[in-house]
Amino acid sequence: MSSNSATPGETDLITMLRSLTVSARPDVYTYVVLDEPVALGAGIDALITEHEGITAVVTVDAAQHHGWPVGYRAAWLQLDVHSSLEAVGLTAAFATALTARGISCNVLAGYHHDHLLVAEDDRTAAIECLTDLRSETA
Repeated sequence: MSSNSATPGETDLITMLRSLTVSARPDVYTYVVLDEPVALGAGIDALITEHEGITAVVTVDAAQHHGWPVGYRAAWLQLDVHSSLEAVGLTAAFATALTARGISCNVLAGYHHDHLLVAEDDRTAAIECLTDLRSETA
Protein backbone atom coordinates (compact mmCIF):
# COMPACT_ATOMS: atom_id res chain seq x y z
CA MET A 1 0.00 0.00 0.00
CA SER A 2 1.26 3.44 -0.83
CA SER A 3 2.32 5.30 2.33
CA ASN A 4 1.45 8.71 0.88
CA SER A 5 -2.17 7.87 0.10
CA ALA A 6 -4.72 10.07 1.84
CA THR A 7 -7.21 7.20 2.00
CA PRO A 8 -6.49 3.63 3.07
CA GLY A 9 -6.27 0.91 0.49
CA GLU A 10 -4.02 -0.21 -2.31
CA THR A 11 -3.03 2.25 -5.03
CA ASP A 12 -0.60 0.20 -7.14
CA LEU A 13 -2.48 -1.21 -10.13
CA ILE A 14 -0.25 -4.25 -10.64
CA THR A 15 -0.54 -5.17 -6.95
CA MET A 16 -4.32 -4.79 -7.09
CA LEU A 17 -4.62 -6.96 -10.19
CA ARG A 18 -2.27 -9.67 -8.88
CA SER A 19 -4.28 -9.99 -5.67
CA LEU A 20 -7.72 -9.63 -7.26
CA THR A 21 -10.36 -12.13 -6.28
CA VAL A 22 -14.06 -11.89 -6.94
CA SER A 23 -17.00 -12.90 -4.79
CA ALA A 24 -20.63 -13.03 -5.83
CA ARG A 25 -23.70 -12.43 -3.75
CA PRO A 26 -26.19 -15.28 -4.12
CA ASP A 27 -29.25 -13.17 -4.94
CA VAL A 28 -30.35 -11.63 -8.23
CA TYR A 29 -30.65 -7.83 -8.24
CA THR A 30 -32.52 -5.19 -10.18
CA TYR A 31 -32.65 -1.40 -10.32
CA VAL A 32 -35.79 0.52 -9.41
CA VAL A 33 -36.52 4.23 -9.28
CA LEU A 34 -38.29 5.49 -6.15
CA ASP A 35 -40.13 8.74 -5.53
CA GLU A 36 -39.11 8.91 -1.88
CA PRO A 37 -36.36 7.42 0.29
CA VAL A 38 -36.65 4.00 1.88
CA ALA A 39 -34.56 2.35 4.55
CA LEU A 40 -31.76 0.03 3.53
CA GLY A 41 -32.17 -3.59 4.50
CA ALA A 42 -34.60 -6.34 3.60
CA GLY A 43 -33.16 -6.68 0.13
CA ILE A 44 -32.55 -2.98 -0.52
CA ASP A 45 -28.77 -2.80 -0.79
CA ALA A 46 -27.90 0.56 -2.35
CA LEU A 47 -29.50 3.96 -2.83
CA ILE A 48 -28.29 6.69 -5.16
CA THR A 49 -29.96 10.09 -5.18
CA GLU A 50 -30.20 11.69 -8.62
CA HIS A 51 -32.10 14.71 -9.91
CA GLU A 52 -34.62 12.41 -11.59
CA GLY A 53 -35.32 10.31 -8.51
CA ILE A 54 -33.79 7.78 -6.16
CA THR A 55 -32.21 4.74 -7.74
CA ALA A 56 -32.34 1.66 -5.54
CA VAL A 57 -30.46 -1.57 -6.15
CA VAL A 58 -32.63 -4.28 -4.68
CA THR A 59 -32.98 -8.02 -4.80
CA VAL A 60 -35.55 -9.23 -7.29
CA ASP A 61 -37.40 -10.78 -4.32
CA ALA A 62 -37.58 -7.39 -2.56
CA ALA A 63 -38.77 -5.68 -5.75
CA GLN A 64 -41.52 -8.24 -6.18
CA HIS A 65 -42.47 -7.96 -2.50
CA HIS A 66 -42.86 -4.17 -2.82
CA GLY A 67 -44.62 -4.39 -6.18
CA TRP A 68 -41.77 -2.62 -7.97
CA PRO A 69 -41.13 -3.52 -11.61
CA VAL A 70 -38.29 -5.91 -12.37
CA GLY A 71 -36.38 -5.10 -15.53
CA TYR A 72 -32.63 -5.63 -15.70
CA ARG A 73 -31.65 -8.73 -13.73
CA ALA A 74 -28.12 -8.59 -12.38
CA ALA A 75 -25.54 -10.57 -10.48
CA TRP A 76 -23.71 -8.54 -7.80
CA LEU A 77 -19.96 -9.15 -7.84
CA GLN A 78 -17.45 -7.71 -5.40
CA LEU A 79 -13.79 -7.17 -6.20
CA ASP A 80 -12.09 -8.46 -3.07
CA VAL A 81 -9.14 -6.11 -3.14
CA HIS A 82 -9.14 -3.11 -0.83
CA SER A 83 -8.44 -0.47 -3.43
CA SER A 84 -7.93 3.12 -2.40
CA LEU A 85 -10.54 5.60 -3.54
CA GLU A 86 -7.57 7.40 -5.09
CA ALA A 87 -6.31 4.39 -7.04
CA VAL A 88 -5.87 4.87 -10.77
CA GLY A 89 -6.52 2.25 -13.42
CA LEU A 90 -8.48 -0.53 -11.72
CA THR A 91 -11.83 0.50 -13.19
CA ALA A 92 -10.27 0.87 -16.64
CA ALA A 93 -8.62 -2.56 -16.35
CA PHE A 94 -11.76 -4.48 -15.46
CA ALA A 95 -13.97 -2.44 -17.81
CA THR A 96 -11.60 -3.12 -20.71
CA ALA A 97 -11.48 -6.84 -19.93
CA LEU A 98 -15.26 -7.13 -19.63
CA THR A 99 -15.76 -5.08 -22.79
CA ALA A 100 -13.48 -7.43 -24.73
CA ARG A 101 -15.83 -10.28 -23.79
CA GLY A 102 -19.01 -8.31 -24.51
CA ILE A 103 -20.11 -8.14 -20.86
CA SER A 104 -21.90 -5.00 -19.69
CA CYS A 105 -21.09 -3.74 -16.22
CA ASN A 106 -22.52 -1.19 -13.80
CA VAL A 107 -20.15 -0.07 -11.05
CA LEU A 108 -20.76 1.01 -7.46
CA ALA A 109 -17.71 2.06 -5.48
CA GLY A 110 -17.73 1.38 -1.78
CA TYR A 111 -15.12 2.62 0.66
CA HIS A 112 -13.39 -0.77 0.75
CA HIS A 113 -14.34 -2.47 -2.52
CA ASP A 114 -15.71 -1.98 -6.01
CA HIS A 115 -19.04 -3.65 -6.67
CA LEU A 116 -20.06 -4.69 -10.17
CA LEU A 117 -23.54 -5.48 -11.37
CA VAL A 118 -23.48 -7.61 -14.50
CA ALA A 119 -26.32 -9.28 -16.36
CA GLU A 120 -27.45 -12.35 -14.43
CA ASP A 121 -26.67 -14.60 -17.41
CA ASP A 122 -23.10 -13.24 -17.51
CA ARG A 123 -22.29 -14.03 -13.85
CA THR A 124 -19.94 -16.96 -14.52
CA ALA A 125 -18.29 -15.42 -17.58
CA ALA A 126 -17.69 -12.15 -15.71
CA ILE A 127 -16.11 -13.93 -12.74
CA GLU A 128 -13.83 -15.89 -15.09
CA CYS A 129 -12.90 -12.71 -16.97
CA LEU A 130 -12.07 -10.82 -13.79
CA THR A 131 -10.12 -13.75 -12.36
CA ASP A 132 -8.12 -13.89 -15.59
CA LEU A 133 -6.89 -10.36 -14.88
CA ARG A 134 -4.89 -11.78 -11.98
CA SER A 135 -3.05 -14.30 -14.13
CA GLU A 136 -2.47 -11.80 -16.93
CA THR A 137 -0.35 -9.65 -14.58
CA ALA A 138 1.61 -12.48 -12.98
